[in-house]
Amino acid sequence: MSHQHSGEHRNFETVAIHAGNTADPLTGAVVPPIYQVSTYKQDGVGGLRGGYEYSRSANPTRTALEENLAALEGGRRGLAFASGLAAEDCLLRTRLSPGDHVVIPNDAYGGTFRLFAKVVSRWGVEWSVADTSDPAAVRAALTPRTKAIWVETPSNPLLNISDIAGLAGVARAAGAKLVVDNTFASPYLQQPLALGADVVVHSTTKYMGGHSDVVGGALVVDDADLAEELAYHQNAMGAIAGPFDAWLVLRGVKTLAVRMDRHSENATRIADMLVNHPRVTKVLYPGLPDHPGHEVAAKQMKAFGGMVSFQVEGGEEAAVAVCDRAKLFTLGESLGGVESLIEHPGRMTHASVAGSALEVPSDLVRLSVGLESADDLLADLQQALG
Repeated sequence: MSHQHSGEHRNFETVAIHAGNTADPLTGAVVPPIYQVSTYKQDGVGGLRGGYEYSRSANPTRTALEENLAALEGGRRGLAFASGLAAEDCLLRTRLSPGDHVVIPNDAYGGTFRLFAKVVSRWGVEWSVADTSDPAAVRAALTPRTKAIWVETPSNPLLNISDIAGLAGVARAAGAKLVVDNTFASPYLQQPLALGADVVVHSTTKYMGGHSDVVGGALVVDDADLAEELAYHQNAMGAIAGPFDAWLVLRGVKTLAVRMDRHSENATRIADMLVNHPRVTKVLYPGLPDHPGHEVAAKQMKAFGGMVSFQVEGGEEAAVAVCDRAKLFTLGESLGGVESLIEHPGRMTHASVAGSALEVPSDLVRLSVGLESADDLLADLQQALG
């Protein structure tokens, strides 16, 4: 479902519930069925019903999710993958050739860095690191071979903010594509394509699924030629979302708006408490007025999201101890679920960037603030901080 074609209802909450969710013509079921099927009966050789022949190429449950994703991000085409990294891999191998160059952030998900540093670089793709919150730094990192500028905003785990519209201008001038990983914000809080980005990336495992019960990824684009190219490679490489996984993400998306509102409210209360805590040396949350990216975030985001990072006095051991003492916050990787999570990025999600320009502070704790009572979450953090 393209942005021209979301019917008369254009408000996000309505689109999230209805886009791609057509009642089943056979039974009237209001939820798209899980088409747990590999192949389809053809009406004569080459006569495909509804365009389906084999579920790697297309599956009706996945189609429903892909239409929904496109509508939510205001794009022409959404593509659903087996994981966020599968989506990133498809994008990189579709767009890049040996000798091409990519600018990547100095603050990014460890798995994205690993994909560039350990996998794609072996294939002759070069990359350099820039502070993407500074358009001048990105401009300085460009080379004549730069084909993409990669951005996470808010970033993982330091919650840095990059100006999407500003970087879109930098990318256009360089003849490069601007890729925005929108996982932390979700399309409810931020829509990069409308701000000039070329590609939106999601780990749908996180806020889109929202319940810590599915792994998935997505790409959304507005350019019809790029969409065809990506769809060709999605089929040719095959790391597609299975029907049940697609169904779970589609279910999660229906409550995305109400969940993100509460994630943001709870995170704001926690960030405010941490700012005033004597054992906390720094709080990283774009909703705080003194966050260096606050004004840009306020301009391009509807609210500030559910991720909060902070640094504690006493260094690495103290940060690890806070993680260990938390009870209601579950010690675990990932994020974006209904339950609150706590982790030590240096030893957990971002161990792969140790020793690189993306290395994270050893006294950093990252929170994925869930949907529990904010009072209970605050009490747990206060006891964990000691």
